[in-house]
Amino acid sequence: MSSSVPSTPAPVRRVLDWRLRFGLLSLVWGFSFLFMKVGTESFAPFQVTLGRLAFGTAVVAAAMAVKRERLPRGAWTWVHLAVAGFLLNALPFSLFAFSELTIPSSLAGICNATSPLWGMALSLVALSEDRPTRRRVAGLGIGFLGVLTVLGVWQGFHGLDVTGTALALLASFSYPVGWIYVRRTLAASRHSHLSLTGAQLGLATLQLAVVTPVFTSVPSGFPLLPVLAVAALGVLGTGLAFLVQYDLVAEVGPTTAQMVTYFTPVIATAAGVALLGESLSWSTPLGAAVVLAGAALTQSRPRAGRGGGAPAAAPSPQASPGVRQGSRV
Repeated sequence: MSSSVPSTPAPVRRVLDWRLRFGLLSLVWGFSFLFMKVGTESFAPFQVTLGRLAFGTAVVAAAMAVKRERLPRGAWTWVHLAVAGFLLNALPFSLFAFSELTIPSSLAGICNATSPLWGMALSLVALSEDRPTRRRVAGLGIGFLGVLTVLGVWQGFHGLDVTGTALALLASFSYPVGWIYVRRTLAASRHSHLSLTGAQLGLATLQLAVVTPVFTSVPSGFPLLPVLAVAALGVLGTGLAFLVQYDLVAEVGPTTAQMVTYFTPVIATAAGVALLGESLSWSTPLGAAVVLAGAALTQSRPRAGRGGGAPAAAPSPQASPGVRQGSRV
């Protein structure tokens, strides 16, 4: 007589401990801003973004082939993924690349850390299930106080490139807009995360492939270091980072995995100062710490009972995957 008790699947054995993968992801996303800075020294911002998306798409496509994943089906699914690809990949990646023409990579990394703040503000308006709490509203206020500290508002933005900073902040704002759109349109999709992300990155690549020739000319040369920077930005900062992050989410949960967001600006700042010789005033690290403290408060949730379960935390923007259903990208 066969047993009616279902067998428990054996746990997946991973080569690297999750803490090592967490550290790797923090380094990859932190160095992404340095890679963009190096890439824009020889290539136009649109060209850097196109290269990033092409390399990232190739990595995810290879993973899909290994796992024998199929692309999503349905016309409306592809329409929604095209919009998601624009809001979560093509637009913010391009804006960050343009911003780094005039601002340090460290400042761009700090601006990126404001995404949870924008997400908190938008979710209060657009997502009825996200109810404000005193702690989260306080975090929002503290976070934007940190932004003003980074910008040195008391000095009248002296020595700050307002346009470049505004582009970086707009890029960070684009992520939560994309998250909310995806949450409203694709959260119920039965396709796998890998399948959705592969299609989303592919569509974003096509968007840049159309735009780039219109606004740029063919590069006069392909210096080795900038080419390697763009390749690393795509292979590591987009493709591999997505795969590592979802592996982390599956193993330790979204709340722990999304904490990598708070290490990214620290690494971006350290890399910019140490390797690119970028200057750093006292207000920048202080403001960044305040921003991260506020962002952490906006992501805090009341503890749920065993049968409850708090809403998933927002994943990090740098992986740019399609999307984290039910959830930052």
